[in-house]
Amino acid sequence: MRTLMIEPLTKEAFAPFGDVIETDGSDHFMINNGSTMRFHKLATVETATPEDHAIISIFRADAQDMPLTVCMLERHPLGSQAFIPLLGNPFLIVVAPLGDAPVSGLVRAFVTNGRQGINYHRGVWHHPVLTIEKRDDFLVVDRSGTGNNCDEHFFKEDERLILAPHQ
Repeated sequence: MRTLMIEPLTKEAFAPFGDVIETDGSDHFMINNGSTMRFHKLATVETATPEDHAIISIFRADAQDMPLTVCMLERHPLGSQAFIPLLGNPFLIVVAPLGDAPVSGLVRAFVTNGRQGINYHRGVWHHPVLTIEKRDDFLVVDRSGTGNNCDEHFFKEDERLILAPHQ
């Protein structure tokens, strides 16, 4: 099995998969009579049909044992999905490019700095949320509507990957 190299999360590196939601290096303008900086449109909520709705949820995630064998990835073909950390903790991201199925050799891993959120574009393959802390909370913005919005792909045994953040 190939061990994934974990990269620091940057806007440039993550661009094929979605948006990095952060203030560092982002344009802003002043609002509220000059008392507030607005970092405008850091990500776009994508939905497939006009009947869909963008919704806001909180996910409370528990850490998984590491090293982790990456056996599957999922995608949301009908809408984007954003994760914003609420407790300021770094978290891990495992992604693969758009396609009918994820290609094991193209899977990449990132780690946030705890102040960055991410927005997966519609159809991007990704691992379910991966917290580093024992338990962590995330604000999640995604799509609600009719139709199946979660495809799962399970890798063959020889395509599985290892995620080992403590190496």
